[in-house]
Amino acid sequence: MTIEIPELCLVVLIGPAGAGKSTFAAARFKPTEVVSSDACRALVADDEDDQSATPAAFEVLHLIASLRLRRRKLTVVDAVNARPGDRRPLLELAGERDCAVVAVVLDLPGSLCVERDRARSGRTVGSKVIETQRAAIARSLSDLRDEGFAAVHVLRSPEEVDAAKVRRVPLPVNRRWDRGPFDVIGPVRGRVEALAALLDRLGYPAAGAHPAGRRAVFLGDLGDAPAVQVVSGLVAAGAALAVRGDGDEELAERLPEPDAGFLRGLPSHLVLARGDLVAVHAGIRTDLQGRDSPRVTEFCLRAEPGWAAAYRGRALVVHGHAPGPCPRWVGRTAGIDVEGQLTALRYPERELVSVSGDY
Repeated sequence: MTIEIPELCLVVLIGPAGAGKSTFAAARFKPTEVVSSDACRALVADDEDDQSATPAAFEVLHLIASLRLRRRKLTVVDAVNARPGDRRPLLELAGERDCAVVAVVLDLPGSLCVERDRARSGRTVGSKVIETQRAAIARSLSDLRDEGFAAVHVLRSPEEVDAAKVRRVPLPVNRRWDRGPFDVIGPVRGRVEALAALLDRLGYPAAGAHPAGRRAVFLGDLGDAPAVQVVSGLVAAGAALAVRGDGDEELAERLPEPDAGFLRGLPSHLVLARGDLVAVHAGIRTDLQGRDSPRVTEFCLRAEPGWAAAYRGRALVVHGHAPGPCPRWVGRTAGIDVEGQLTALRYPERELVSVSGDY
């Protein structure tokens, strides 16, 4: 089995004592990525077997996990996590950091867990505790997705555990490695003739691919089926990228497949050029860049008043959403939704190119 996990997420290991959670984590993750309840117990009590230190140990565990996620560091929680109440704080702190949570359940036979527990040096938990833990996990196993886990992977035998591989998958919003150059194009809103004229001025041939390797980046609100088909064709040809606009949600409800699926699959924003450029429909704060959650998507589609004036990030944020009489440069943000025009910003040149385009 290959377990795919987002490059930025909280991985929650679930399994009774003796299931091999620590061994599984040590073989697949960096030591610094794993936050163990036993290690946190040792931190606060100098003894990982001191059960009286468990509440304080989990305070430390939750704090470390939260701080790592804030710094965009994948984090693995190594604890029994048998009950919904044990897992709820982890789901909540990941939600506060706009990170997905992935469950990896080691549902191994009870007899094997008891055998491993007895073979341990030092403190053992005993067969009764292990069976209680296994029963609690079994009761809630089918409800893990409803608790809020983005994915659930269950390993039921030592062979499955040994064969399991972890593959880290880039978030759809993360294209930092893509250096461009780019032509960021404002909301099309169904103006396919203006789009054709703008692409021609930017040097894109009818076939799509730019001779200089440039790529168009569309800021959402495509407007109608013909525009969706033009943009999706460019994306399929590798000549363009696109983000979702607030109008694309309603448009997707009216369109047949595959156009509707194309719109629904668009990311909320794109982080490009080593993090120096962010393309987004309406706007985005620094702390939300490179994260992917419903809260991030909502901000990207509609933003909030005054976000651009308050923005102090390193990346240049290019956005659309609110048409104005001219392009608007506010700090390190560029609004290219212009009344009566379809406008592109060439990056890294930071040159504006416009054509007439009423809608």
